[in-house]
Amino acid sequence: MTNTASTSALIRRLWREHVRFFKGRIAFVIAATLVLSATTALYPIIIKWAFDLFADKDKRILYQVPLLVLAVTAVKGGSMYLQAVMTQDLVLLVIRRLQVGMFRHLTNAALARVEREAPAQLATRFTTDATVIRDAMTRAVNAVADVTTVVGLVVSMFVIDWQLSLISAVIYPLAAVPIDRIGRRMRRASGGMQEQMGETAAMLNESFAQARTVRAYGLEVQEQSRAEANFTGLYRALIRMARVRARLDPILEVLAGVAVALVIGFEGWRNATGGAGIGSFMGFMSALLIMSRPLRALGTMNAAIQEGLAGMVRVFDVIDEPAAIADAPGAAPLPAGPGEVCFRRVSFAYPDGRMGLKGLDFTAAPGKMLALVGASGAGKSTALALIPRLYTPTGGGVFVDGTNISHVTLASLRGTIAYVGQEALLFDDTISANIRLGRPNATQEDIAAAADAAACGFIQDMPEGFNTRVGVNGQRLSGGQRQRVAIARAILRNPRILLLDEATSALDAESEALVQAALTRLRQGRTTIIVAHRLSTVRDADQIVVMSDGQAVETGTHEVLLARDGAFARLVRAQALAA
Repeated sequence: MTNTASTSALIRRLWREHVRFFKGRIAFVIAATLVLSATTALYPIIIKWAFDLFADKDKRILYQVPLLVLAVTAVKGGSMYLQAVMTQDLVLLVIRRLQVGMFRHLTNAALARVEREAPAQLATRFTTDATVIRDAMTRAVNAVADVTTVVGLVVSMFVIDWQLSLISAVIYPLAAVPIDRIGRRMRRASGGMQEQMGETAAMLNESFAQARTVRAYGLEVQEQSRAEANFTGLYRALIRMARVRARLDPILEVLAGVAVALVIGFEGWRNATGGAGIGSFMGFMSALLIMSRPLRALGTMNAAIQEGLAGMVRVFDVIDEPAAIADAPGAAPLPAGPGEVCFRRVSFAYPDGRMGLKGLDFTAAPGKMLALVGASGAGKSTALALIPRLYTPTGGGVFVDGTNISHVTLASLRGTIAYVGQEALLFDDTISANIRLGRPNATQEDIAAAADAAACGFIQDMPEGFNTRVGVNGQRLSGGQRQRVAIARAILRNPRILLLDEATSALDAESEALVQAALTRLRQGRTTIIVAHRLSTVRDADQIVVMSDGQAVETGTHEVLLARDGAFARLVRAQALAA
């Protein structure tokens, strides 16, 4: 799906994939709409009758007309309420399906896809784009009411006076050409506005997240200038839309004025020559005036729908992206095993063409600890990310217990792995809920045991114990506390394979000692692969793989590699000098 997708193709797809599942609600909305339109179309007939009775001094105007007006108004009011509520219910259910579908795709997509856009930009797909789609759908559904109302009023007008009706019928269709042109411009302008909205949201998110750095380096003026540039771009996009949209109402206003002027002029001439009575004229004029609102709504509807179509294109662009990582046809669960991990001539290239790994070979023995070390950019974290298939190798293969992980289901593979990173970012939920993510069906006793094994004694001192909320990204806990909660989660998972990405490098000495003790317990009996930046943390590793430029250049134990006086020994000496 691209920005050149036709309106009809987008609407057909929206119906086929999302709207058609709510046919009962659609039928209810249509029924309420028909009642609303019918009662609206009755008003001119009632007004004509009332003026005719008034001219004839008929006493029925004292009771029949008021009672009829009250009855019609009551029915119209009830149908108006039901139509409005059911329309919003229908539209919001469709928007929910779109949001769920888009979120499901992004959570299943390759990590590289998600990292391609700033989180705030992705969020605008669920907020800004969803809002314009919702508004467009609401206008489209209400357009059904407007069309049926106009049709009913036209019928009333022809019943009242066919000659005056023909005059109006000649004028109003002239608005179709400018309305279509303005709608196309609105679609282009809306697409640009939504992109700019995403860029502005990303800039704000980044700036606020870096508030400490901004103040520490005196970057306030620079950030203010950057924000002003983004706000200026957003202003230009919005004012461009406003200028295009503002052209509609004047065009419709002028056409309505021309129609009214011609009707009054013709009726004045006809009355002077002994034409129709006052009742017909007043009934017709009331129909013409009542019709002005739905006609104006229909005129501006195209612009709103084009805005929604631009948002729909952006949403479908996300949903339509092929899943880079998915279960292969016929994928089977990962067989049971001790947890051996083997890289065989593994290569990996990033989407931009950069090589992350080049023919990487190593084997992590079951129940042992293997460390990946090397300079920054050597490919350590990339290799670690291939094991749970966050990325897919572009060459070679990764094997777990002799099975190529590309041939097994993602759920069974990831169910055997636990990961603890350098930054333990928790969800804004309770401590208990964050630990339970390791095994969703765990009991509270299981959670407490995992927390105890991870040295989470601090939980007892929290205001609500395990039910204490940790805040956004776990900000209400210290770095060491967050890491121990993450380790408790990994312990609860009881993994076959444990992946550690320098889980203690960001901690103070006291917190590091506690976390290291918890990690030692967690590693017992499990295959552990650790990415180490501080080489002092890998003395106990059963095997060390020294990486450079995406390849393994040395392999051995700590003592063997130091004695070899090669790449590893040079790294150790460099860190000692830096310390």
